[in-house]
Amino acid sequence: MSGETVPTYCPLCVSRCGARATVEDGRLLALAPDPDHPTGKALCVKGKAAPKILEHPDRLLHPMRRTGPKGGDPGWERIGWDEALDTIAERLMAAKEEHGAGAVAFTSSSPSTTAISDAIEWVQRLSRAFGSPNFSNYMELCGWGRQMAPLYTFGAAVPGRYLPDLERAGCILYWGYNPSVARLSHATSTAAAIARGAKLVFVDPRKTGLAAKADHWLRVRPGTDAALALSMTQVMIERGWYDADFVRAWTNADDVVDGRTVWEMLTAHCADYRPEATEAITGVPAEQVVEAARTLWESRPVAFYTWSGLEQHSGTTQTMRAINVLYALTGSLDVPGGNVLFEAAPARRMDGVDLVDPDGPRAVGRDERPLGPARFGFASGEDLYTAALDGRITTVIGFGGNPVMAHGDSARGRDALAALDFLAHVDLFMTPTAELADIVLPAAFPWEVEALRIGFEISQEAQSLVQLRRPLVEPRGEVRSDLRVAFDLAVRLGLGDSFFDGDVDAAWRHQLEPTGITLEQLRDRPEGVRLPLETRHRKYEVTGFATPSGKVELYSATLAEHGYPPLPTFEEPATSPRSRPDLAERFPLVLSCAKSLFFCETQHRNVAALRKSAPDPLVELHPDTAAARGIGAGDWVSIATPLGSVRARAKLNAHLDPQVVFGQHGWWDACGELGLPGYPPYGEGSANLNLVLAQTPSDPISGSSPLRAAVCELTLLEEG
Repeated sequence: MSGETVPTYCPLCVSRCGARATVEDGRLLALAPDPDHPTGKALCVKGKAAPKILEHPDRLLHPMRRTGPKGGDPGWERIGWDEALDTIAERLMAAKEEHGAGAVAFTSSSPSTTAISDAIEWVQRLSRAFGSPNFSNYMELCGWGRQMAPLYTFGAAVPGRYLPDLERAGCILYWGYNPSVARLSHATSTAAAIARGAKLVFVDPRKTGLAAKADHWLRVRPGTDAALALSMTQVMIERGWYDADFVRAWTNADDVVDGRTVWEMLTAHCADYRPEATEAITGVPAEQVVEAARTLWESRPVAFYTWSGLEQHSGTTQTMRAINVLYALTGSLDVPGGNVLFEAAPARRMDGVDLVDPDGPRAVGRDERPLGPARFGFASGEDLYTAALDGRITTVIGFGGNPVMAHGDSARGRDALAALDFLAHVDLFMTPTAELADIVLPAAFPWEVEALRIGFEISQEAQSLVQLRRPLVEPRGEVRSDLRVAFDLAVRLGLGDSFFDGDVDAAWRHQLEPTGITLEQLRDRPEGVRLPLETRHRKYEVTGFATPSGKVELYSATLAEHGYPPLPTFEEPATSPRSRPDLAERFPLVLSCAKSLFFCETQHRNVAALRKSAPDPLVELHPDTAAARGIGAGDWVSIATPLGSVRARAKLNAHLDPQVVFGQHGWWDACGELGLPGYPPYGEGSANLNLVLAQTPSDPISGSSPLRAAVCELTLLEEG
C-alpha cells in the first residue's frame, strides 16, 4: 500500500496496541501492527477498522441543542462551540450555586474499553477541581475487582497495577478474563509464554480463546468463583502447597483474633470448601480443583489477571478477596514472573486528587457502601440513577459512555437521565444516551488529534515508553477532543489556574518535566522515547504493604469493622435458580454475558467492516438445552428474565454447561451499508440484553450489578 507510514498506537481499548498508520492525501488508509512497539505484535479487527470508523457518515460533526421535549422529537438545532460551552458552564455553575457541587456528576466511558484513556486524568481533574465528588465511569463493573477490592487484601491494585510478568511466569492464571478479546497484547505475550513452557490455568464458564491451550480449563458456574477459590486454597493449605516463609513474614496469618490465629481461622474456614463439597456448587470436578492447585504450586511463579467476568456479580468483593488470598499463598507477588509493579516514568499525576476538599460533599452511595467506589470518589450506576431520580443529582456532563445501554435496567437509566435538569454529552455518534441530552458535543476520533501516553503497562519495556500520538488527518466538521473540551470548560468555569489557562501544551510540559522528556522530542519522534527504567522487585521488603497491618491481610479488620465478613466468603448469587426457587420454575437457566471480539462494548455495530462478521445479536446455549426447547442453530429466540424479554439468534456451544447460557450486551445500532437493522433500546423488539438484567441485588460493598449471573428462560420466536 502506497502512502506515508507513521508510528502510532491504537487507544480503542486497554491493550493500546502499537501500530503503523498508512496515510495518503489526507486520509487514513490503514492501521497495521508495529512489531517494534512493545504492544505491537498484533492488532485486532477493531483497530484495523479505525479508518472506517473515522470516515463513517453517521458521525456527529457539530454541537447541537435540543429544542423539543425529552420523550419526543428532540428537534436538534446546530449551534456553535462557544454557545454550547457557555451554556454548559452556566448550567453547571447554576446547579452548584443552588444545590452544591454534590448535585453535579461527571461521567465518562471506561478507559479500558474506549479512547477516553487519552483524556481520563484530565476529566477527573475537571470533576475534582469543580468540587463534584461524583465521577461515574463504570468502576463497579469494569475496574473494582482489579483496582480497588484488592486494597482490602494487598493495599494495592493487584492485578490492576501489579500486572502479570508474562515474560517470566512459570504459570499463568486467567480468571474470568479472555485476553484474546479484551487485551490482545496479553494474548500474544501469553502465547509466547506457553510456547516456552509456561503452564496456563484458565477459569471461565466458556471455553474461549486461550482456554483451548490451557493445561487446566475450569468450567465454573457463573457467580460461584469464590467457592472455587476457597476450595483451591483448602487444597493448598492441607497439602502444604504454599510459601510458608512469605505467609509467615508478610501476611497477618499469625495475628490473634478472638483467641485464634488468623491462619487457624482461615484453615477452619476453608475446611468447609473441600473440592468434594464444592463440586456440586461450582460444577468443577474435585480432581480438577486439586490438579489446578498442584500446577499453581509446582509451576510458580504465578502471574494472574482477571476482569469483568468477576466484576459484575452480587458477590464481587468477596470473590476477589478469595482469589487474592489464594494468590498470596503462592508467594508470587512482586517477584520476577509474578504480578509486578513495573517501574513507571516519573511523570506528574494530573488527575486532581490534590484538589479534593476533604470537607467537601460526599459521593452518592458513600453512606450505603462506605468501603465501596464512593469512598474513592466514584459513583456507581445504581447510585447515580437513584440520586438522579430522587433529585440529589440534577446535572450531568458525560464524556462518552453509553450508560443506558451499558448498565443494567436500561429503562431505569433512561428515566434517571430524563429526570435531570440538564444533561450534556460528548460522543462520536448519536447513542441512546446522547439522545437524552440537552446539548450534544461532537468528539474527535483518536487520529484526528494529538494525545500523550506515558507508559503502556504490560511489561517493563512497555512502561518505559512515552509516546505522543500524532494527528494523522484533519478533524472532520467541528469535532474536538475530550481533552480540549475539558480544558475549554475548565476555563469557562473559572478553573483556569488548575488547567494552565487552557494551554494543553503547557499542561503536558508540566506533566512530563520530571521525566526529562520534552514535547519537542516527542513530536520529532512519533515512535516515542524510551526511558532507562528497571524493575525493582519485592518492594514490600522496604515499604511493607499499604494495609492497616502493613502486611497482606488474609483477615481484613477493615471489613470486620464495617460489618462485612473478614475472611473471604462465598454466597450463592443473589438471583439464581438455587437462591430463588420461587423463580426457578419460570426461569430455570443461568444467564451470563460475554464481550464480543468485534465491538468495543456498545459501539461500532454501525460499521460494516465489523458488523459483517457479527451481523446479529447472539445467545449461546448447549445443544441439549436447545433441543429441549425446539431451538435450532440460527433461530431467533426470546431471552426472558423477571424484567422482560429481548431477542437474539441462537448459537450452539457444546462446551457450555447445559444450565448456562450466554448473551451479548450492546445491541441497538443499525448498519445501513449492509442493510442490517438496529433494535430499540427499550420495549418490544429490543435486543438490548441490559434491558432485562437488573442492577440489583448488587454487591453489598461495591454496588457491582449482577449482570453475569441472572436467571432466564429461552423460547423459540416463530416469526423470526
